[in-house]
Amino acid sequence: MKLEMTELGPVKRALKIEVPEDAVKTEFQKVYAQLNRQVRIPGFRPGKAPVALLEKRYADMVEQDVVQRLVPDYYQRAIKEAGVRPVTVEIPPLERMKVKANTAFTFTATMEIKPTIQLGDYRPPNPISLKKDSRTVTDDQIDKALQSLREEHAQIDAVPANTPLRDGLYAMLNIEGFIDGQAVEAAQKTGHLHPVGVKASIFGVSVDEQLSGKTAGETVEVSQAYPENHPDAPLAGKTLVLKLAIEAVKEKKLPDLDDEFAKDCGDYESLEKLKSTIQSRLEDILKQDIEEGYKDQIIERLLQMHHFEIPEALIDRELQTLVRQKMLKEHRHAHQEDDLEEPVRLQEEAKRLQQELQPEAKRRVKLSLILEAVAQKEEIEIGQEEVEAEVQKLAQTLKMPGAEIRRMIEAGGPGAQEEFRERMKAEKALQFVYQNAVIQG
Repeated sequence: MKLEMTELGPVKRALKIEVPEDAVKTEFQKVYAQLNRQVRIPGFRPGKAPVALLEKRYADMVEQDVVQRLVPDYYQRAIKEAGVRPVTVEIPPLERMKVKANTAFTFTATMEIKPTIQLGDYRPPNPISLKKDSRTVTDDQIDKALQSLREEHAQIDAVPANTPLRDGLYAMLNIEGFIDGQAVEAAQKTGHLHPVGVKASIFGVSVDEQLSGKTAGETVEVSQAYPENHPDAPLAGKTLVLKLAIEAVKEKKLPDLDDEFAKDCGDYESLEKLKSTIQSRLEDILKQDIEEGYKDQIIERLLQMHHFEIPEALIDRELQTLVRQKMLKEHRHAHQEDDLEEPVRLQEEAKRLQQELQPEAKRRVKLSLILEAVAQKEEIEIGQEEVEAEVQKLAQTLKMPGAEIRRMIEAGGPGAQEEFRERMKAEKALQFVYQNAVIQG
């Protein structure tokens, strides 16, 4: 095989591949031999028809079969010999290629490749310098955590008779909803505990103002008119009337901050022990947050100190992933059969997101290529035990069985599994750079 590689740009190459005449001839012989065993030609036993007769009848078909056998095989040999890792490849359509039995066969593959990155300094004696984060856990944060625990253990108790509702109290309500005098089944509820003063609505209707000052045993009526173009058809142009019967007025009572409260919160022998545990947990959370902040500094520094051309195919691939995730998150992918303009709206939204997210896609690809280069230089690998640990971590975060997480990864095929490992390798490379960084002060 003869191979000629031409540089078309920093990340573009053309491989001119010549398949030797002997290899072409051998492949033609194999195809004709196989064809001879399969076809039936009058006057000849299977496998005994003259090759010249087969050539006359099936030359074009055999030629295309030879092309389809030779091109993938010699393309793989070529990229291995050239030492390149293609991101995308363009090969002329196989059906347009011409090959002759006694002549060398030449074709050209054009490709984008990953860039060669000259890594800057990130380890001693010239490590990345980080601005120190001096945050500590404060007494105010501990007090707020204790207050949250008190809220969680609070009890809702009845207040003295005839106590009027006000901000901070709760109304126990029996609710009935009517439209045009007819009961609305979806707007019926009993024993609904409504906090007054927090602006919480009931079936989309604000009721705090009407409830304020009322006492147990009273009934309040609230109306809500809806416009003709309201998206909920049964409500469009209608008026919803809510009848709120106040069954009871209640208040939230917080437990005292003492040793008994600490024991109610768990295996804590005293309030001081509870505070100490809260402080330790807050410190762990802060430590993780500070570390993430340091890694953000490293990421920005790595992006600033490296300059190279990025294959457009990688950016496009990442951009499509970001757009898809964004649209799924915002439920804009849902097709509404009764809205003929919905497909057009989705296309316009996708175009807008492509423009909006393009810089982020480029940034992510650039970072991944840098971290990939770091991992390669430092010979960072991911063992099977690390993969399993990551699976279990994901399972705990997503509250799913580890076996289900594993099945989802495997269902994506070898590509998805390799992507999972590459992501872990990138995180490990970033951790390596972080461990070699220096924090000022």
